[in-house]
Amino acid sequence: MNRRGIAMSAFALTLTLAAAAAAQQVETTVDRTADFSKYRTFTIEIATGWGNPIGEKNLLDELRKGFTSKGWTEDIQGSPDVRIVAHGATEEKKRLDTFYSGGYGGYYGWGWGGVGSSTTTVSEYTDGTLVVDIFDSATKTLVWRGVAQAELKRKQNKREKQASKAVEKLLRDFPPSAGKS
Repeated sequence: MNRRGIAMSAFALTLTLAAAAAAQQVETTVDRTADFSKYRTFTIEIATGWGNPIGEKNLLDELRKGFTSKGWTEDIQGSPDVRIVAHGATEEKKRLDTFYSGGYGGYYGWGWGGVGSSTTTVSEYTDGTLVVDIFDSATKTLVWRGVAQAELKRKQNKREKQASKAVEKLLRDFPPSAGKS
């Protein structure tokens, strides 16, 4: 592979790693002693808001849809089996991205170690974290926790797709089997 091919491969690898770093991270933790087969009804609420009432309402709708698709029923009048509580947080962050060009890639005859240049850009973004807790109503103990983290998209429709994807990932293996974590 020539030097230009090596430089292009390195650039493509950098883009791939950057995309992987920006992907949604999801994890769940389960109380192994909890019997999820006895849970059928739930209530749901936002316990820690993140300052976006419309986004919070839309997330609750996604969570309701997710849990009802798993066979659970929302019970706002009676005494539900579990209480689902969502917490959200956002944090403004900055990322530095540097692109090298010129001599280091072997362009224009300079070869390795020759004259080159670099450009660094600063990108501001919002990092979002969603925590979903499920409490057994009878014992008031935490039986399940799901956490999703990602860089939030700027456009509302893309953020809504992110929320939908986060709920889908969180509930992929839900309800957990006995002894599974």
